[in-house]
Parts: sequence; structure tokens; C-alpha cells
Amino acid sequence: MVTGGDGSIVATLDGTPALEVLKQDIGEILARDLRRIAGYIHVGLSAGKEDDGFMVHPLWGVDLHHGRVALGVPVASGEALVFVRRDPSAAQNDLRRTLRVLRQRTGGLVRGALYFSCVGRVPSLFGGESAELAMIRTELGDIPLTGFYANGEIRHNRLYGYTGVLTLFL
Repeated sequence: MVTGGDGSIVATLDGTPALEVLKQDIGEILARDLRRIAGYIHVGLSAGKEDDGFMVHPLWGVDLHHGRVALGVPVASGEALVFVRRDPSAAQNDLRRTLRVLRQRTGGLVRGALYFSCVGRVPSLFGGESAELAMIRTELGDIPLTGFYANGEIRHNRLYGYTGVLTLFL
């Protein structure tokens, strides 16, 4: 939990310098050379009451002298914060799990879908431009499906990053 900072600069997490927490979370090998975490380690902030999950945001930098970390968004004291890594296996398993839940909830009666995915997910998490679409079709059937890649995905009234948003037509 954020216990100190200003705007998008986080000074402490649960009373411990944020950089110290980051180094503990990423492990000794990555902590030796923090340049290696660029684009790989991100920050998850609580998505709010409507979700149980976290919204992923970029980690913009670290202040080695003061032990602080800089985020791409402002954060408030008391807000839940976790460091997350981009993991292909976890992303693929999560998409499959979500699609199976949707198939069960809809009774398999999906008539079509729109899928909007972060352009940053494709090469590093799924390995190809059509991999996510193939997974959707595998789980939901050969439905009409279109979408595009973006630098931000909108769900309800929020802008997400590093995610995919699927809209189903029933």
C-alpha cells in the first residue's frame, strides 16, 4: 500500500522505501541492473470497486538516491500497488480462462465479437498478430470477429493499458 509520495512519485510502500520493495519483488538478478526491467516490470494499481483486479501502468523510472519510483499516473496514499511482470504464459492462461468463463456464461451463444488489444502485448506475450484472435475462436467458435491494436483500451469509463478488451454480441 502506498504510504508516502507526491503525485506520480511513490516514496514508500507500507513504510518501506518504494525502490527497496521493488528490488525485493523483482529478485536479486534483476535488482543488480535496473535498466533490465524497462518495459518488463510494470505497476498494478487497484482497478476500483467494480473490479477485483489491477490496472497496469508503466513504471517510468527509479530514483536511486532517494529510493523512490516514478509511475505514469498519479497515485494516492492508501492506494494498493503491486509490481507486475509481463509473462507470456500467465497472459495466455489468463486469456484462455477468461474465454472459458465467457463461453459458460453465454451458453456458447455468441453471435460475434470485437477485440481491442494493446499493441505491446502482441510480440512479447502472444508471439504473433493473430494469436489472440485464434485463441478467441478456439474457445468461442468460428464467430464473426474484428478489432484492432491500440495504445490504450477502453472499458466502461476507464482507459487501460497492456490489456485486451473483448465485447461480445449475443
